[in-house]
Amino acid sequence: MAEFPVPVNLAERLGRFTELWAQKKVADLNDYEIKIAKVKGEFVWHRHPETDEFFLVVSGRLTIRMRDGDVVLGPGELFVVPRDVEHCPVADEETAILLVEPAGTLNTGTAGGPLTRAAEALTDPVNPGPADRPGRSGR
Repeated sequence: MAEFPVPVNLAERLGRFTELWAQKKVADLNDYEIKIAKVKGEFVWHRHPETDEFFLVVSGRLTIRMRDGDVVLGPGELFVVPRDVEHCPVADEETAILLVEPAGTLNTGTAGGPLTRAAEALTDPVNPGPADRPGRSGR
């Protein structure tokens, strides 16, 4: 019998962790990962030469600094940083975001450094979703 997909409750998943700037994978979409994170303060200036980066603000307020100007996002607003554009996310208050990126994309792009980390799967132990299927985690 095929697995039946289950919805992902973003509020519930966001309530399961407190770390800042730690991306948590909540689903897979073809060769992409759907990730959430809590952010506050300033991240690092970085770029992704191979891919665009999708940001959606779930709660709070996010400023995406770019060399040519800033974009400020509130809840329900999204912005796509074009590939290879240097940017630095900043949040004055704790902000919850959703990101869509190709599987395996590093959070710090080519910048590296101590904040570099792979997204950790944040799964539902009772109702595993697509991110929990064999062969889908650890991408």
